Amino acid sequence: MTMEIMVEKKHFSKELQLLLFFLDSKFEDKNLSKEKERFKDIDWNHFLQLTLHHRVYPILYIRIKELNGDLIPAKVIGKLQQYYQTNIFQMLKLTGESESISRIFIDQKIRTLFLKGSILGAHLYGDLSLRTSSDIDVLIPIEDLERAESTLLNLGYIKDDYILTVLNDWKWRHHHITFMHPQKKIKLEIHWRLNPGPSWNQSFEDLWERKKESSITDFPLYMLGEEDLFLFLVSHGARHGWSRLRWLVDIDRLVSRDLNWNCIKRLLKKYQLTQVGGQALFLSSELLSSYSPHELKEISNSKKSKRLAKGALFYIKQLVNLHIEPLPEEIANYHKSHLFSLMSFKQKVLFILSFLFPYPEDALAFPLPRVLHFLYFPLRPILWAIRRKRKQAMLQEDVT
Repeated sequence: MTMEIMVEKKHFSKELQLLLFFLDSKFEDKNLSKEKERFKDIDWNHFLQLTLHHRVYPILYIRIKELNGDLIPAKVIGKLQQYYQTNIFQMLKLTGESESISRIFIDQKIRTLFLKGSILGAHLYGDLSLRTSSDIDVLIPIEDLERAESTLLNLGYIKDDYILTVLNDWKWRHHHITFMHPQKKIKLEIHWRLNPGPSWNQSFEDLWERKKESSITDFPLYMLGEEDLFLFLVSHGARHGWSRLRWLVDIDRLVSRDLNWNCIKRLLKKYQLTQVGGQALFLSSELLSSYSPHELKEISNSKKSKRLAKGALFYIKQLVNLHIEPLPEEIANYHKSHLFSLMSFKQKVLFILSFLFPYPEDALAFPLPRVLHFLYFPLRPILWAIRRKRKQAMLQEDVT
């Protein structure tokens, strides 16, 4: 399978291959005078498009700003500099807002863990400007969700996610709600679990007990501990098909730190993420020459991890953006299949059983008083069949 990955890489565009060359963890050791062939016949506009799509232009600019103009056109370096400088202001704005939110939530006695954003940039890269972020992600206990929402509304945030729910399925089917601040142009996601259901999730209490304090501000901002951060980043990246190389670069930076790999191995197994962790380690090693811990060699070199890694190349090589909906049918179908392949056997069983639990669409199709919502369980197969029949009828009408 390693050979298959290498063959796939050879079919990447020259621009993507060059981008991976710059992102390689061993870039500092490379002799560029022997790599001039890589820079021939490059479509620099497409190269810039790749850096924007994969959100890696800050670290890329730092690595190429001193390069000889014979290798990279000055206008390309100038563009990357513009992106880099704009990102500095964005990260400073998000950092300031993160500190403000932390202060207010602490006053409200709402324990808060910051998941990504500028805090992660400072932690993994040593400089908040070397990682991009478009929002603030925080994790809080689910019992504090209502108070957090009220607090944010009072601060001028507007709730963007209005989740339809029946029988409180939102608690496990979803994992965050989104708020937007119209004046500050800041998006903030409040998480009550790290991953959407059905899945195994670490309890907030365990995560809080192992938390780390960020040094990015004078006021305490708390983030996930190193081992928990690894689990979160690999599950998040896998769920998005590693469609942005930024997430793999995060893994590359994290695995170079002094992590307790035996602890990570136990956590991966406990939370049904072994195959996902193996996929991340294998992809990062093959594409970025990242460190591969010997404690997890059996996992990262397993046939399933390699197969899942190959499956992720579908997203990486063709600029798939999963955030733009509706997705093209081919991509949507592939993504559904890939997500299912990422699951362990237990997760697949739980996922299939979850279809038996009523959906909000059932309540919309056949409204019942709340006290009778339990009837949606026996009614679900009938309601599903009715909706399916209506959908097929509509498709036939479109064809004719």
